[in-house]
Amino acid sequence: MLKQRLLTALVMIAGAAYAVLALETRWLAWILGVIAVLGGYEWARLMTIASPLARVGYAAVIAAALGLCWMQLFHSAALPTFMALSCLWWLLALAWLTRPQLGAGHKFAALLLKAVAGLLTLVPAWLTLMVLHAQPSHGSHRLLFLLSLIWVADSAAYFSGKRWGRAKLAPHISPGKTRAGVYGALVAVAVYALLAADFLGVGAASRATFILLCVVTALFSVVGDLFESLFKRQSGMKDSGTLIPGHGGVLDRIDSLTAAAPIFVFGLYWLKL
Repeated sequence: MLKQRLLTALVMIAGAAYAVLALETRWLAWILGVIAVLGGYEWARLMTIASPLARVGYAAVIAAALGLCWMQLFHSAALPTFMALSCLWWLLALAWLTRPQLGAGHKFAALLLKAVAGLLTLVPAWLTLMVLHAQPSHGSHRLLFLLSLIWVADSAAYFSGKRWGRAKLAPHISPGKTRAGVYGALVAVAVYALLAADFLGVGAASRATFILLCVVTALFSVVGDLFESLFKRQSGMKDSGTLIPGHGGVLDRIDSLTAAAPIFVFGLYWLKL
């Protein structure tokens, strides 16, 4: 199982690196759009929607929202406001984690709440990734850095949690996550950001701010991970799907990124980095 997981991870990393560095933004938008739509299908599954047709319908809503954002927001003056509201959503999601029973059950209100949460989770993340990639200076490099930042955080959390993890981070949501894992991830991210800053065109005067932004981004990546874990726990599912061998579903791989992307991209904009 571990060998399969590592092999799949290497293939995904190589594919992601090639796509980010070699493709134009419009083509990358299609690839990541397909991933987001597949994530929408899995989100409907976590909502315990039994009908495959209804899941496809929800995925189609995600696809329509992506297209609308591309046409109306990508080059719009309203884009910074949209990104700010995306960050606000993740503050609300953080508050949601303190009330893990919110959205539980199969009543219409709970399903509607989770359906809206899926839209707010998947669509802004996709759009902000595209905005970052389209930047004329270091855009593709900064996007690849963001992806690798999440990989570094996840790996450091796993190994530090295995070595020193005692106190659980959120036992009622994700029993496997530990506080030591989070601390290890934050240290690793700070070091990685320091090493990468010069390559990404971050000046010496802005370096400390950039590192702080990366640490905050890593913290919210944990929120994204826990948020999906909450829905898996409510639905009684271990994984969001079975599409990726050894890793589960699409959402299981992008949950951290859905929260990290809006925070990182808006942070770059707000801090004028």
